[in-house]
Amino acid sequence: MTSLDKPTEDDAHDSRAVTEAALFEAFGGLRGMIETVLPGLLFVTIYTVNKDLHSAAIAAIAVSVLLVVVRLVMKDTVKHAFSGVFGVAFGVVFAMMTGNAKDFYLPGMLYTLGLGLAYIITTLAGVPLIGLILGPVFKENLSWRTRNPGRKKAYAKASYAWGAILLAKCAILFPLYWWADTTQLGWVLVALKIPPFLLAVWLTWVFLAKAPAPIDVFAEMEAEERAEKERHAAARSAE
Repeated sequence: MTSLDKPTEDDAHDSRAVTEAALFEAFGGLRGMIETVLPGLLFVTIYTVNKDLHSAAIAAIAVSVLLVVVRLVMKDTVKHAFSGVFGVAFGVVFAMMTGNAKDFYLPGMLYTLGLGLAYIITTLAGVPLIGLILGPVFKENLSWRTRNPGRKKAYAKASYAWGAILLAKCAILFPLYWWADTTQLGWVLVALKIPPFLLAVWLTWVFLAKAPAPIDVFAEMEAEERAEKERHAAARSAE
């Protein structure tokens, strides 16, 4: 390998910057975190004050819808806000059906458990879930599975990290669901929204920053199309 072939500090910096930008896009950034935390925070705050399930539930669903409306008005992506609406809606419906305010949190807890298991199982199956999520963001799709083993290894490490963190979170929350009251469970849930998420995203960044660069399959397809057009043009010229 010549000195021209070796990655420079600028290349490494660019790779880290691309990784940071992709993770920020995939997981919603600061705004996405606020949209994730706010409905649950409002629910537990109102319920702590007045112990009224209906007013707490209405406030949570209202702020979730408002966040979507704000995104639509600003012509911004709504996927994170919409996921928040669905999550809150399931919690509200479940709590209203059972009459137990604590059940507002149960669908989200079950989702966290299922997601944690999915990260572990897909990695054991050779298709790390974090790679499926981030592949399109990095414009590599599934090329990392067969053409970029170093990147596949990084995705596997990141998926194991996500799975372990989410399952550890469940190990705290499910005993509280049975033993704690609604306000205690709610405040612990709010406290555990952001720190585990940030830890998982940071570990993902660490693993991917050290991994080989993604293969831009879209650029490859565009290059193949240009080459094909050039071949056709050359053939017509020869005729």
